[in-house]
Amino acid sequence: MDNKILTKNQCYRMISDMGMMDHIVVHSLQVCRVATFLTRHLIDQHHQLDFELIQSAALLHDITKTRSFKTREDHARTGGEYLADCGYPEIGELIRQHVKLDNYSAVGTISDAEVLNYADKRVLHDEIVTLDQRLDYILERYAETEAHRERINLLWQKTREMETKIFKDLSFAPGDLTRLIPHNGYAAELRTYQSIT
Repeated sequence: MDNKILTKNQCYRMISDMGMMDHIVVHSLQVCRVATFLTRHLIDQHHQLDFELIQSAALLHDITKTRSFKTREDHARTGGEYLADCGYPEIGELIRQHVKLDNYSAVGTISDAEVLNYADKRVLHDEIVTLDQRLDYILERYAETEAHRERINLLWQKTREMETKIFKDLSFAPGDLTRLIPHNGYAAELRTYQSIT
């Protein structure tokens, strides 16, 4: 394994050391389940993705979110910086883009960053949901002005185009994720996390 990638247990220790709130831990486990599920199926379709990198970044994508409630920091940016400072710049780069990608493309190669970004948008708290359900929550929570609402809707349009690209070669549809990834499947991972922290 590349020494610039963290194992699951190393990710769990880092999460614990950062004092991540329990509900954010569970959210991160669910995002990881969605991201790795998609990654496996995309690799089977000959897409060039780094499974271990995506897994690590998915587990750690909200690494600075707990403290951001007090500091109001941009947790995507500071999470990326934190991982880079810890010696994991590749993981940090994916984390930095988990809210908003540097580049959106409706065609072409699927990137590791796109898989993580999309997986995060499919998980609301601990539930795997549709993009529309997640959008409703984001608009209610974060659209303080009409300009915010317009930016969020534009971002979501790009995400829908990315969804089409991701699922183009897959044998299942976006709506099938809630059936294919059992909701309570994170319980075993949560027990593992709790046992080592």
